[in-house]
Amino acid sequence: MRRVDLKKELQQWYRASAKEVVAVEVPAWQFLMIDGEGDPNTSPEYAAAVEALFSVSYTAKFMVKKADGVDYGVMPLEGLWWADDLSVFVGGDKSQWKWTMMIMQPPFVAAPVIDAALAEIRRKKPLLAVDRLRFERFEEGACAQVLHVGPFSTEGPTVERLHEFIDARTSRRGKHHEIYLSDIRRAAPAKWKTIIRQPMVAARSSSRTTGVQP
Repeated sequence: MRRVDLKKELQQWYRASAKEVVAVEVPAWQFLMIDGEGDPNTSPEYAAAVEALFSVSYTAKFMVKKADGVDYGVMPLEGLWWADDLSVFVGGDKSQWKWTMMIMQPPFVAAPVIDAALAEIRRKKPLLAVDRLRFERFEEGACAQVLHVGPFSTEGPTVERLHEFIDARTSRRGKHHEIYLSDIRRAAPAKWKTIIRQPMVAARSSSRTTGVQP
């Protein structure tokens, strides 16, 4: 049995410091993805989307383990967030939030494995939202990221630090990206760890890719 620790291998992108914002170049990876809209705290659509992502991801994991003798940990849930009217983020109207939830899949998990996992989940859980899932490559390129520790409701100052880092060097682009490192069902909200990432226009000078202390 070969064991693969993806979080360790990809720690440049899946570990972050709460003390400093850093610039990273994020390569293309393959993801299971699903789109939706609404308050993640109350939306049945959101809950169904997350359940579908994890159900297929774990099914693919066990298929690879059985067929190829490779054991790996399922990667964390990630989310891209945006809205047609950005003022809803300030006003707190979460019903207008739009999102793409996703889970990165290892490079050795090929499309036929995902197709088989989808078919298995359709058979076992026919009401699950697996037909809304898609499997595709996603690349962000130049980004800045920082770790937020605490509940999601207190992310504001952390996001501001991230934006200040980018705005002092170049400009923002793309969608607000969060990587959820904690199991919020078990950990206390004060200990939740979330990587907050924002794509940015690539800086022209290499001196602009260093971290900055808060």
